[in-house]
Amino acid sequence: MGQSPTTLPSGRHRRLRALAAAVLTGALLWAAGPAADAATAPEPRPAASAGARTAAAAPGDDWLHTRGNQIVDAQGNEVWLTGANWFGFNATERVFHGLWSANITEITRSMAQRGINIVRVPISTQLLLEWKEGRASVPSAVNAYANPEIAGKTTLEVFDHWLALCKQYGIKVMLDVHSAEADNAGHFYPVWWKGTITTEQFYTAWEWVTARYRGDDTLVAMDIKNEPHGGAGESPRAKWDGSTDQDNFKHACETAGKRILAINPHLLILCEGIQIYPKNGSNWSSTSAADYHSTWWGGNLRGVRDHPVDLGAGNDQVVYSPHDYGPLVAPQPWFTGDWNRTTLERDVWDPNWLYLHKENTAPLLIGEWGGFMDGGPNQKWMTALRDLISEERLHHTFWCLNPNSGDTGGLLLNDWKTWDEEKYALLKPALWQHGGKFVSLDHQVPLGGTGSTTGLSLADVYGGGGGDPDDTTPPAAPSGLTATATGSASVTLRWAPSTDDVGVTGYDVYRDGAKVTTAPVTATTYTDTGLTPSTRYTYAVRARDAAGNVSVPSAALAVTTAPSGGGDPVGGLKVLHRTTDGSPTDNAIRPELRIANTGTAPVDLSTVTARYYFTRDGGAPTVSAWCDYAAVGCAQMRLRVVPLSSPVAGADAYLEVGFAGGTLAAGRDTGDIQLRMSKADWSAFDERDDHSRAPSSAYTEARSVPAYTGTALAWGAPPA
Repeated sequence: MGQSPTTLPSGRHRRLRALAAAVLTGALLWAAGPAADAATAPEPRPAASAGARTAAAAPGDDWLHTRGNQIVDAQGNEVWLTGANWFGFNATERVFHGLWSANITEITRSMAQRGINIVRVPISTQLLLEWKEGRASVPSAVNAYANPEIAGKTTLEVFDHWLALCKQYGIKVMLDVHSAEADNAGHFYPVWWKGTITTEQFYTAWEWVTARYRGDDTLVAMDIKNEPHGGAGESPRAKWDGSTDQDNFKHACETAGKRILAINPHLLILCEGIQIYPKNGSNWSSTSAADYHSTWWGGNLRGVRDHPVDLGAGNDQVVYSPHDYGPLVAPQPWFTGDWNRTTLERDVWDPNWLYLHKENTAPLLIGEWGGFMDGGPNQKWMTALRDLISEERLHHTFWCLNPNSGDTGGLLLNDWKTWDEEKYALLKPALWQHGGKFVSLDHQVPLGGTGSTTGLSLADVYGGGGGDPDDTTPPAAPSGLTATATGSASVTLRWAPSTDDVGVTGYDVYRDGAKVTTAPVTATTYTDTGLTPSTRYTYAVRARDAAGNVSVPSAALAVTTAPSGGGDPVGGLKVLHRTTDGSPTDNAIRPELRIANTGTAPVDLSTVTARYYFTRDGGAPTVSAWCDYAAVGCAQMRLRVVPLSSPVAGADAYLEVGFAGGTLAAGRDTGDIQLRMSKADWSAFDERDDHSRAPSSAYTEARSVPAYTGTALAWGAPPA
């Protein structure tokens, strides 16, 4: 984890005191073990050779890759990585913390049983190089009495043993180079080289560990470097740009990523952010903090918009991985005043990293988040981020399992056995669950291991031979099938969830007796598109379970599409608009809209568009548009900028705002839609005479932003 530079000394001292106390406690517990320990402990084993492994793993089928903002398996099924961090291999002990008192098997099994499907393991470049050179040592921080299965094993053999446990319990693993040197405070150093550890050794260490575990799909992801950081004027510090400079973390992530993928092209490559990024008009030569956007260490991914990580043929393995913390780690400026989830999303998460998910650019995995349950501001922040993670299905690894993290505490209490039930209850909704059970990232092994009563495998969820062969009972037929919106070319359906003795995994939708869904629908709503106006269609839905059993069809529903151009024949639309942008002559236009259904029937949003008219005011003619926030989700937004063939007063182009799908109920609006436009050369606009610019900072009816259902004008008017 990392602390804000504004409070770094106190954060550092708390963390080091906690770690020192924990190590001392571990030593005392080890020393207090039965006298027979010394007599019964196995003889220490020699260090393993660089290429040796206790067992060769067969090539697996659990490798992952990306598709838009999703991570998917080899069959294209969406997966959700929901895990935790367990540190120690990065520290001076060179092994998981807690093994001085608790059992490695029990800890691992309990994580799996409680829904941790991936573990992020911090490690040091120094330790990887020691392993590479055959210099693995037997750690003193392992209590042989508590851990007879790893007594006398070297640090490398302990790691191999633990990987085998993860395979047994259906857990996947991510390695994270947390620091250059094996040091409990090594994460405070801002870059990936230090002392005798060079940048080339950093790359070499990654190549070695990739080659060693190339055939083992238990290890599925590599987090290139933990929390690269550094403020304005600090040296060394991490930057993000298009250069090949040593301190450019984008270049380091690309170099390491390409060298890893050359050995194993199936691994996910995680690239964290940095700390600062230059504001428009500034550059990396400035030493003034005012010239930079600053956030948590590892949390600033603003540079990806202009300088995305490029792994060539391996671009479908890139995952961006920000870190985020609460006010107990550092009293950041965004935790002052009346802050809440909306302000955090708008002011911190959206501009620094969440835009990558909302714009469907790449997946996000929040590599570190977590903290103390204070019943106050820290818990308020943690709940807000948990809700975002759950609603958007963001991948994440909670910080952390260890109770000896001084600024956050852990999921385990100080005995390293008992779980903090209050904190776990907060985390649990953000763990992948299906039908009341936790989902593994393994196709064969349920989370918790063979015979688990709390976990499922991917095959249990998606089929493919992993279901229960004794399950021959089909789900109940779906009920309550209704059309919530009917357009001229689309129908939106909704139904009540089915029940099953094991669990429903999805639904098939039929139109006029033919299945129209290519894969089972996991939600209980579906929009059928490409239909003919004024045409009657008959729909039915069938439910599926993990064993492949299919229910009988639901009761049939007859629906007639609207006439051509229709979408809400008994209703209407209204657009509300405001501007909170006080700079009408800068290089961005930032309209904020809400679209309301003023009719008496639901509206199919896929038929709805609104047009925001503006002038480009010289400079580059090409204008790009982005969704910074939408209550319906930026992934649902469809934006395009259309130049007018003949300019009119107040406009030579318009931004068309549309939706991928969904339903807007009568009397409801879409909630906030926050948009942004800029020209290709970032030259300035002059919005003061724009046709659609809002007159105030409060939402008001905006007839200057016309709205359409299909091609029919439903609200306002375009400029004459």
